[in-house]
Amino acid sequence: MRLRTFILGLGVSFGVAWLAIVVIPFFKMRDLQPIPLTAEPDSAIFFPKRTGRIADGARVYAENGCYTCHTQLIRPTYAGNDLYRADWGGLKSDEDRGDTRRETNAFDFIGEKFAQIGVSRMGPDLSNIGRRVESIYAKGGDAEAWLYQYLYNPRAKPEHRDSGCPSFRYFFVEQPVKGNPSNEAVAFKDSGAIEIVPGADVQALVSYLLSLKKDQAVPAALDFAPGKKDGDS
Repeated sequence: MRLRTFILGLGVSFGVAWLAIVVIPFFKMRDLQPIPLTAEPDSAIFFPKRTGRIADGARVYAENGCYTCHTQLIRPTYAGNDLYRADWGGLKSDEDRGDTRRETNAFDFIGEKFAQIGVSRMGPDLSNIGRRVESIYAKGGDAEAWLYQYLYNPRAKPEHRDSGCPSFRYFFVEQPVKGNPSNEAVAFKDSGAIEIVPGADVQALVSYLLSLKKDQAVPAALDFAPGKKDGDS
C-alpha cells in the first residue's frame, strides 16, 4: 500500500513538473502576439530583432554547446529570484536609465530560431552579457576585442584564472605577421611575430553575444520585477 502511494505521489509530482516546465510554456510561446509599449492606438510594439550575423552567431553558439553551461533566463520570482545576482538581469545603476533589471519573458526570444534558455549554470547567465561587457568588463574600451581575447584564452588574466570556460582557439587563425599587421588581430603581449586573427564563426558569435541585452524597457504588463526592491547585491 505504501509503495503504491509512493509511486502515485511520484507520478503526480512528475506530472505537475512536466505541466509547469514544458506544457504551459509551450502553449504560451507558440503563438505570441506583438505587445504595444503603451496604451495609445498608434503605440510602437515590443519586438527585438535579431538577423544577419547575429543569427549566424546564435547558430555557432548552439553548435558549440554554449547552452550546456550558460543559461539565458532570469528566472521569474516564483521559480527563485535571480535579480540579486549582480547585473544578470540588467544593470542596477545604468547611467542613463537607472535600474534596468527585470525578469526574462517569452517575447525576449522573438526573432531567434531557438530560445537558448540553457541547460545548466556551470557559467554565469548570459541574458545581458552584451551589456555587462560594454559597461563593466570593457569599461568604455573595445567590448568586441575583450570578448575575442576571452574566447581565445579565458584564463589569460589573473582575475579569470578559475574560469571553467574552454578555450575556443580553433575559431582563430594564428599566422606570421607580414607587413602591416591585421586590423582584426587580437592583442596579446606575448604574441610576438605571430598575429591571432578571429575567423568568421567567432566574429558571428561575438556579434551574437554583444546583442544579448535583455534589459530594454517592456510594457508594464510584462515587467514582473519585485526583486528590484529587495534583491540588491
